[in-house]
Amino acid sequence: MDRATFACSTAFFRDYSNSSQGAFCLPGGHVDFIEKVESFTYSDFFRDYLIPNHPCIFSAKFTEDWGSRRNWVTWDGKPNFDHLLQKFGEAVVPVANCDVKEYNSNPKEQLPFKEYIKYWKEYIRNGYRSSRGCLYLKDWHLSRAFPAQDVYTTPVYFSSDWLNEYWDAVAVDDYRFVYMGPKGSWTPFHADVFRSYSWSANICGRKKWLLYPAGQEEFLKDHHGNLPFDVTAPSLQDKSVYPRYDQSQPPVEIVQEAGEIVFIPSGWHHQVYNLEDTISINHNWVNGCNVAIMWCFLQDELAAVQREINEWKDPVDDWHLQCQLIMKSCTGIDYKEFYNFLKVIAENRISVLENGLDDEASAKNTPKAAISTLGMLHAVFDLKRAVKVLTSLSANEDFKKLDLTSLSPPPEALLHHLKAAIDTALL
Repeated sequence: MDRATFACSTAFFRDYSNSSQGAFCLPGGHVDFIEKVESFTYSDFFRDYLIPNHPCIFSAKFTEDWGSRRNWVTWDGKPNFDHLLQKFGEAVVPVANCDVKEYNSNPKEQLPFKEYIKYWKEYIRNGYRSSRGCLYLKDWHLSRAFPAQDVYTTPVYFSSDWLNEYWDAVAVDDYRFVYMGPKGSWTPFHADVFRSYSWSANICGRKKWLLYPAGQEEFLKDHHGNLPFDVTAPSLQDKSVYPRYDQSQPPVEIVQEAGEIVFIPSGWHHQVYNLEDTISINHNWVNGCNVAIMWCFLQDELAAVQREINEWKDPVDDWHLQCQLIMKSCTGIDYKEFYNFLKVIAENRISVLENGLDDEASAKNTPKAAISTLGMLHAVFDLKRAVKVLTSLSANEDFKKLDLTSLSPPPEALLHHLKAAIDTALL
């Protein structure tokens, strides 16, 4: 990085390192459309969309060089079933039934991919009807199962991805998904895991999105405090069931065309429909801009568990631990793992700041390479945000009630190391 660029980046990230992120209403429901790759920088995205938590749409030019755009789609823009069967026919995939409600989602089953494609073809031939219902292949970890396949390259705008960086490091899970479904398949009303950001790219087909800015969901709850399964259902007009619905704003509506990418802000609830036979790629991700929202979400989830089992507080000696276990079973993470999540992210950035990036690491698709691509000042920004959340976590009474002896390094030592690394980097 040259001296002038470094100075500009320093000012940029210092300006935003202390800023707060909050949801706001979009005037007239407008969503920006980003047309040209060459004129839109990561700094533009950071300033105009990540920090203010603002949705946007990227044009198909941002995905035109992806292998999936070339190979998964027929000449007339339909899913290339023959190619997909050749590459993935023996895989087993998660499939949801859009016609059935189970609690507040659609029930899922595991099917051989070749059986799903057979179903899909028959569904189309039968005029988009089947006795099996409308089946939607959802949340398929294709990249993890087929890492050598030329499917897509994550755009630089979404490369500061703490969520997948951590889960790749512990080799347990990831939040990179492929969706495939016929016209009419849909996803019920929800907000994304951990209140993360998400990006969704259409390989082929079209989607309709209904988006509600963070906070609007409070007006959509019924008198029991439950969110609707389908935000378009006529029952929402019944004030005896949904007493605050008339205070809600209309949703922001997006029609996403083939090749386009939609950026969904942190904590925005949404409902999504496939208007055509559609294939899409989706990532959920967290970074320094929204990690505080993730921490607030975890505190809210724990408080909800504590309220639910409060009557068992006195007779159960390890009540606080039981609350953590229940929260992890529901959300996928507890406070101790959240600490380890922050530690892994912070230590990766400290390593780059203290030791630089060797040639071997820079040539690979690694977290350290991504940190280097975004620049050292972005690493400092990340560390500052991690320090804020770690400081809050360390002071949290529920965290302090846990057995923290297994945490290495201890929270105090990690915070000291982070602050020292930030001070050294800014000298």
